[in-house]
Amino acid sequence: MTRTVTLVLVDADGVLLGERGPFEAEVPWWQEVAGFGDDLQVLRLLHADRPAPPGGHVTYLAQAAEKAPNIRKIDQGHEERLGEAAPRDEGRPGVVSPRGEGGLSLAPHPKRAPYAEINGPAASLAWAREHLPDVTFHQRRTWNLSAIWRLDGPGGVTRAWLKQVPRFFAHEPHVIRLLAGVAPGLAPELLAAGDEGRMLLAHAPGEDRYGAGPGLCADIAAAFHPVQLHFSKNPDEIRQRVPDARLAPEPFERVAEPYLGTIPGLGALIDDLPRRLQRIADCGLPDTLVHGDLHPGNVRTDGAGRMTIMDWGDCTFGNPGFDILRLTDDPGVIDAWARRWQATGADPVRALELLRPLALLRSAVIYAGFLDNIEPSEFPYHADDVPACLRAAASIVGE
Repeated sequence: MTRTVTLVLVDADGVLLGERGPFEAEVPWWQEVAGFGDDLQVLRLLHADRPAPPGGHVTYLAQAAEKAPNIRKIDQGHEERLGEAAPRDEGRPGVVSPRGEGGLSLAPHPKRAPYAEINGPAASLAWAREHLPDVTFHQRRTWNLSAIWRLDGPGGVTRAWLKQVPRFFAHEPHVIRLLAGVAPGLAPELLAAGDEGRMLLAHAPGEDRYGAGPGLCADIAAAFHPVQLHFSKNPDEIRQRVPDARLAPEPFERVAEPYLGTIPGLGALIDDLPRRLQRIADCGLPDTLVHGDLHPGNVRTDGAGRMTIMDWGDCTFGNPGFDILRLTDDPGVIDAWARRWQATGADPVRALELLRPLALLRSAVIYAGFLDNIEPSEFPYHADDVPACLRAAASIVGE
């Protein structure tokens, strides 16, 4: 699957310069913007010719120097359409029409991340230079959940990463600081944290382990258990700073309500929530720090055996069973995880059986929360995820 990219370029005053492309990107994932040009910063998604990633023809807004090369002038009619709201497909809220009839408004939006505004990346890079003056910046990613730049020192050696997150992930640097005291080295080293979700993270050696098998998953679960055990005994250290996701029926009921008439089995699952939640509580798994997206792709390892768990923005205070269900379905890894929690007097095996459909309901709640907190042009990243997760949750109960 390929992704074709067109960049609509503006200058620091928001004046339309023209466009660059179309060209083929190296990877199909919309949030990945590495290699689009060191003379520009990609700001945000404008529109795409399909309702959801990956692939297709995707158009971004980018800020460039006024004399940046290879800019094709845009005709007056196209320029006028950039100021209009893009058409929507009926029945698919927030999905930009694939007809390509114009772009999205360049006006400010109250839910837009600071790094997606004109001059937003420039402000973030200036902040980073105050801490690391002798580096070059290479943009790697930008979307509604983060913007990331690689910072290289002399000789092109990677020194650090600049990460900026939206308001709903603002707790991430605080959690990384806490982890440095509880499990040194398990999270990336926080070099600095600033306003508007900015943080500088030391480079973690190794590679992201997407697709890793049960062996690494077992190591991840074993390394994270002491952290979760610590915070289960010291919950006040995190409860005031991370989102409270302790099990309660209301969030699940709220996200499911629009789909109760169209997804078979969902109503029965929601009606049974009070009984199911009580049975989970009876299993005795303590609430603690939950990473929220604990999969091998969010873990880096190197040849020296160092492991770094990345991306703590999704973390919450809640049930630790959700992390092992996200990490693996390997019976051996799950059995080892369960034995650790059995030492606390809990019944983790029964808890996981009851949590399985709720893990998918929880994902639907998370995606719905993203949609509530991002501007409409970013909706295609997540709009399909809510009903997909609800259907999967209902199907588990119906098996």
